[in-house]
Order: sequence, then structure tokens, then C-alpha cells
Amino acid sequence: MASKHANLSIFVPHIGCPHKCSFCNQNTITGQTFIPHAQDVRDTCDKAIADGVDIENTEIAFFGGSFTAVPLNYMLELLEPAKRYVTRGFKGIRVSTRPDAISHDILLVLYRHGVTTIELGAQSMFDDVLELNERGHTAQDIVNASKLIKDYGFNLGLQMMLGLYGSTPEKDYETALRIADLEPKEVRIYPTVVLKDTKLGQLYQEGKYKTYELSEAVELSAKLLDLFESRGINVIKFGLHSSTDVEESMLGGIYHPAFRELCEAVRARNTMEKLMGDGTAYIFTVRPDYLSKALGHKKSNIEYFRSKGIEVTIKAEPSQTENILTKE
Repeated sequence: MASKHANLSIFVPHIGCPHKCSFCNQNTITGQTFIPHAQDVRDTCDKAIADGVDIENTEIAFFGGSFTAVPLNYMLELLEPAKRYVTRGFKGIRVSTRPDAISHDILLVLYRHGVTTIELGAQSMFDDVLELNERGHTAQDIVNASKLIKDYGFNLGLQMMLGLYGSTPEKDYETALRIADLEPKEVRIYPTVVLKDTKLGQLYQEGKYKTYELSEAVELSAKLLDLFESRGINVIKFGLHSSTDVEESMLGGIYHPAFRELCEAVRARNTMEKLMGDGTAYIFTVRPDYLSKALGHKKSNIEYFRSKGIEVTIKAEPSQTENILTKE
């Protein structure tokens, strides 16, 4: 069985961002205010090695800000020690950045220093939504940067957000379609969380911005999972990580500590509904690793069908290869 990919995360909070987007409070999102330097990169990698991390399947990941927009000397200060650890066996280096902070010169620097994956914060593929949220770039910038990254041979990751100021479920789904057309290797999907000390927070408090209900976001997100997986694109992250910083700073928005689990449950529920006829009792068998998804968060799918007068039993079957198979 192949080892699972992992990231060794080093946060570079907000240093490179030329804009403060409407939704952004990086200190809250990452829980980090510390600015790392070369020795911190070495210490982080040495600790991972000492802890027995499977470095052959681990990328050293610079997250948190717009990495390619930081001053070049600082970027090199972080990349040069990281590159040495790639020569010692780490899988590569991952960076996250903005679409308008990509150029031939930047990509040459990244290529020469062992970077393997570049994630772009796309957020939306609609110019009006990007402008309202003060992103400072256009949808065409996303297209251009994505093509250039792939032309250089990097793995491309794209990030999108749900429920941004000025967006709609229809625009969000269309954004996902346009992102899929760019053929990234992976995507991250972030439902919008409204945080204190942001423009979005101010608009929310003034009643000028309202995001989706959690149930609406979950239904939409289940469709996005189906879309991306049908295109062979891995959804590597769904929602902000659960943290006290986020929970204490949020004013509203789309947030649940088990958001992906909710979405996976809806996908399983939809599959079971398609397999049902006119009966009132069904037994489904599933792969053991799919059982929790089929049951739903706190057995929500069992309760959902019960509310419709349908009794559902879901059992794990070790010999099964399909996710869900109706037995009766």
C-alpha cells in the first residue's frame, strides 16, 4: 500500500500579500504571527527527520502568505535550506501564492530550488466577485498563471472559496467548472468564514453581506466533490482547519469542524436515494472505510431517511470494493 502524501508546514503569514482581501485575517486563519527564517526551516526539517516522518512522501510546504510576492532575498533565505533537505530525501517543496505573483523569472527561481508544487489562491473565476473582495487580480490572471505553472512542469493546485461577497451558488459551481477546465492536480475548497477585523466582517455586521446557510453550503459542496473527482482532481482540503482561533474570531459564515464529513455524508445519502425504489426498508453494505461516511455525521443519514418513513441499515462488508451496494 502506497504511503500517504504529507506536508511539513512552515507558515509565512501575510508578508508577501500586496492586498488585504475582504475576508482575510491571516493571523487568525493560521494561528501564526511568527515570521520564520532559515534556521527555523532547518529546525523544522531536522525535527521531522528525528520524529521518523516519511520524508520521501513529504513536501516542505510554505503556507500562509503569498510566497512568491515576498522580497527575493527573503524567499531565497527560506528556499536554500529547504532545497538542501530535498537533496536529503524530502519529496519536494510546496508554496502557495497569488495568480498575479507568477512570472517566468519567479518560476525559474522556484524550479532551481526544488519546488515541486505551486498552489494558487484563485477563490473565484468571476471578475466582479474578485473586485468586490479586493483580490487585486482578474480571472484571466488565474488562467495565465495556471498555464505557465504547468508549462514549467510544476504540480498545480488551485484554491476556491464558497459564498464570497457578491457570489452565488450558481457562480460558485461555475467557478468550480472553470477551475476543473484548468486541469489542476488538486484543489482546496474553503467555505467563507466571516472573521473579526476584516472588511467582510464589517459588511456582515452592517447587514450588507449574508452568506449561505450551512445546509446549503454542504449540498453545494457535495456536488463540487462529485465534479472534481469525476475529472480526476483530488480535493485535498475542505474548509478551514478546526481551531480555537477561528472559532473565537468568527462572526458568522460557513463553518463546521467536521465540514468535509458533512459533505461526504450527503454524497452517500444521494447515492443511496438513487438506489432506492418504492420500499420502506433497505439494507446497504459498504466498504469498511466508507462506513462512517455512509452513516453520516452522528448517524445523520439514518435519521434523514427515518424522517421520511424509511428504515435504513448500513453494514460494513470487508469483501466489498464498491462504496455502496443495496442488498434488499
